[in-house]
Formats: sequence, C-alpha cells, structure tokens
Amino acid sequence: MRNSGDLHSSNFGDLEEKYRHRRELALLPICEELTRFVRECLRTALRIDNISVRAKTVDSFVAKASKIEGGILKYAEPLSQIQDQIGCRIITHFLSDVELVEKIIGSYFVGIEHRVHIPDSESAFGYISHHHVLLLPQDVVSDDIDRELVPQFFELQIKTLFQHAWSEAEHDLGYKPGDAPLTSHEKRRLAWASAQAWGADQIFDELFRRQSKSEAGDPDSSSDS
Repeated sequence: MRNSGDLHSSNFGDLEEKYRHRRELALLPICEELTRFVRECLRTALRIDNISVRAKTVDSFVAKASKIEGGILKYAEPLSQIQDQIGCRIITHFLSDVELVEKIIGSYFVGIEHRVHIPDSESAFGYISHHHVLLLPQDVVSDDIDRELVPQFFELQIKTLFQHAWSEAEHDLGYKPGDAPLTSHEKRRLAWASAQAWGADQIFDELFRRQSKSEAGDPDSSSDS
C-alpha cells in the first residue's frame, strides 16, 4: 500500500487530467440524464422543492483523493473508490416527504449504502441528513459514452428545506472540525440556531400531518397533540 510520500505531484497531475477527461466526456452528460431520470421517478411526489445533480469539481476530487489516514492515502484507486463523483440532492418541504422520497427512490435504484449523519451528541450543534450510495442506472448512460469513464455509483442526499438551509449556512461560515476552537458563547449561539431549525422542521411536519389527516376525514386530527 502506498504511503503519502509515494504519490508525487506528477502522479496527482496525471490523476487530475484523467478525472478532468472523465468529467467532461462522461460525468457532465450523465448528470443531465440522471436529473431527468430522478425527476421522472418523483413525478408523483408533490412536495419537492428542488432536484439537482452535479459532477464533482476537479479541485474537489483531487483534494479528496489526496486525503491521508494513518499515514497512508485513504484512496488507493480514487477513480474507482470515490463514490460521490456524481452527486444528487433532493430538497423536500417536510420531514414526511423525506420518508416518501426514500421509498420511491428505493423502488427505482439499487442501494449500496445508507448513512444518517447526526451530531456527535444531543447537545452538539449540527443537523441530521440522509446520505445514500446508489448504483448508477445504465439508463442514464448514452451509447456514445465510453463505459470505462463511467463510475459505478453516485451519492444521493435527501434533505428538508430547513436542513438544507442549515447546511448551506454552516458551509458558508466555513466551520469545520479542526478549525480554531469556537468560544463557549459561539457554541451556545450555534446550538440555539440548530435547535430552532430542528424545532421548525418538527412543527411544520406535525402541522402537515395533522392537516393531511383532517383532509382525509380523520376525527382525531382536530384534537391538540
């Protein structure tokens, strides 16, 4: 297994060029087809705010391929091992819609991995999100694309509007574990903001569920929970 010193800048330059070639000739056109495919799969899901599919940027891919764990490169074969070269994000209105979307996606795609990202502890700030690794369907790969350039998998994230807003704001702030420590006051403020977003998600979903029951004629829906 190679250590961090075995991969010189020339090797990374070669990897960068290979990925750039793959991205232009395969990933970008596949993203367009996958967007259409996912939208068609979710045509019956009424409360979808946005569906987006992106090809990982060259800089982001090279940075991920350069990661070191335990003194060795995390990815011995990054072109085949990095699973989010193609990423899809589905933004829903309510938490209930996340469950519905997961069921629909499960009927169209072959799942490889499902992770739920949660904060390290109940008192820590952060947000829950659902990440899936799925087999890339051959339906989205046109005949003129070299199959050697096509990854096996793509990553799917499903979030509510509140979850998405939180993660985007947190990303823009640039906070990452390992950065300069936050002050106690900053931690409290972030924990408060996270709790507010989490609570809003819960309340809107509860109201939506109750309204749905009321429209369906459920007599229990009119009582306060």
